[in-house]
Amino acid sequence: TLLATHAMAAPQVFTVVDATGQPIASAAVSVIVKGAKATAPAGTTADMRQKNRRFTPSVLAVQTGTAVSFPNLDTVRHHVYSFSPAKKFEIKLYAGTPAAPVVFDKPGTATLGCNIHDTMVGYIHVVDTPYFGTTDAAGKVTIDLPAGEHKAQLWYPALGETTPPIEIPVKTGAPVTLKGK
Repeated sequence: TLLATHAMAAPQVFTVVDATGQPIASAAVSVIVKGAKATAPAGTTADMRQKNRRFTPSVLAVQTGTAVSFPNLDTVRHHVYSFSPAKKFEIKLYAGTPAAPVVFDKPGTATLGCNIHDTMVGYIHVVDTPYFGTTDAAGKVTIDLPAGEHKAQLWYPALGETTPPIEIPVKTGAPVTLKGK
């Protein structure tokens, strides 16, 4: 049964590198597993913080249907927006945490900005799978996966928000290196 297959998940290490073999930090890695639910369970939440006039993390990966809050930890107000096809929204000048989170209801990438601080840029990458993560400074991420053959998807900011993720077939059990462009 599906539950039994997914219950036997094991850690799978992914390393993401560029064409020259250098690690890519803040890359979103997702894995499509047959039979896995595309949308997040009701009540799934995540935070895209603003601190030191930056979005933290710079890339946030979430599953479709996740409600994202935008807590402002700075002493200045922010005006967060996205004009991206994946999710258009605007949270006008605010301090603290806005009352209503933004639900990311379709897959894709939303580029975030702040109308007050033009250098602030962040990304929310929305995926149709519960198996995902974001790479660390060494280009590594560990995702618990059921055994078998799956399809990994890779996206990072240099690809641009409208570029589809790079897709790579993967088999669990041994470390996997994903090569970006």
